[in-house]
Amino acid sequence: MNPITELIMPDVVLTCLQTDKFKTGCLSVGLLTPLNRETASKNALIPMVLTRGTASLPDMAAINTKLDALYGARIRPVVRKKGEIQVIGLVSDFADEAFIPEGSALLEQVAALTGEMLLMPRTYGGLMPREYVESEREKLLELIRGRINDKRAYSLQRLFELMCAPEAYATDKLGSENEAESITPLELTRYYRRLLAVSPIRIFYCGSAAPARVKTALLSALAPLPRSGETPDLGTDIRMNALEETVRRFTDEMRVAQGKLAIGFRLGDCMEAPNTAALRVFNAVFGGSANSKLFTNVREKLSLCYFVSSMIDLHKGVMAVSSGIEFDKYDAALTEIFAQLEAVRRGDFTDQELAAAKSSVAGDYRLTEDSPGALEDFYLNQALIGPECPPSELAALTEEITADEVVTIAKGVVCDAVYFLRGQKEDA
Repeated sequence: MNPITELIMPDVVLTCLQTDKFKTGCLSVGLLTPLNRETASKNALIPMVLTRGTASLPDMAAINTKLDALYGARIRPVVRKKGEIQVIGLVSDFADEAFIPEGSALLEQVAALTGEMLLMPRTYGGLMPREYVESEREKLLELIRGRINDKRAYSLQRLFELMCAPEAYATDKLGSENEAESITPLELTRYYRRLLAVSPIRIFYCGSAAPARVKTALLSALAPLPRSGETPDLGTDIRMNALEETVRRFTDEMRVAQGKLAIGFRLGDCMEAPNTAALRVFNAVFGGSANSKLFTNVREKLSLCYFVSSMIDLHKGVMAVSSGIEFDKYDAALTEIFAQLEAVRRGDFTDQELAAAKSSVAGDYRLTEDSPGALEDFYLNQALIGPECPPSELAALTEEITADEVVTIAKGVVCDAVYFLRGQKEDA
């Protein structure tokens, strides 16, 4: 499955993956915009409001009736954070035409409806309806407020808020409660129109239709798209080193029964010319797989935590270790996590551990090819950071990674910040 990528309109790029492997097709339209504190919540709210009603389908009941007629197609809003780029838009999935009656032109109909949702929302007096804006704003606020309920995810969010405080990366993809509360229909409508005119757009299609047909359908669906000719300053500031000479430490107290330890690292000089496959194998050796150093030693052998794992963000060049611990095991867990990183730096891992890590990463790449949704996100990442090759090729490259490449990456990793969410003193 090799994609075809083409510029079909000014700053509008289509990636088309023609395949008869799936029973459902996937079509996504994503607007790329800089991530920042002032606009993140408005960006997150826009696709939510767009799916409430269009010029010809004024409410969700009408939209759902239309989708039912399109063999149960779905169109949903999406908001993603890719480094310091926020990607918002619509993703649809629908029956592939190989499995429905001939002549249905389902692709064209789904593309047309997606285009109408994006470009011709329902308005009153030229503004997005107050009822829709306020209703979706409350849903957005619920999502923002609800982040604290998942303490593991919340601790990682707080880590990056504090560790990357001077950087746009500190901003959550949904923005902040204060920003969201103040959004008005007038402000949102003006911002939406500006966003449409200046944002680069990335479109992905996966299904059995030929690329030429997909292009024609999208050119028709997006014909009203305004283009200003301006180009926003898109990109991510990748820092190679820690923000300060000494590791910064942060602590929050909350009514929790289990402590959450989150450690943030900069991936270092390897991000000058990142080797995606090698970075993922390093992460799998260290803490990103069930056979990793962290899981095997910190959790299984020493029982210092309830869970522990590492994850990397190649868009930003950062790594985080997330762990759940007893409050009084903070020092021991922290010491052992650093000790396992040192072990990887020394090359203190077996051939079997390296082989298991490579197998895990390669398997993840190959699994990507079994899901249209996973392929959509994969090729969006490719468009932003590369490399330009299909998952199967990255899987093959993964299997060639050497121990020396893993060690080189580990030696460049620098700890920047440690965050601990602990119980309140009276609870502890």
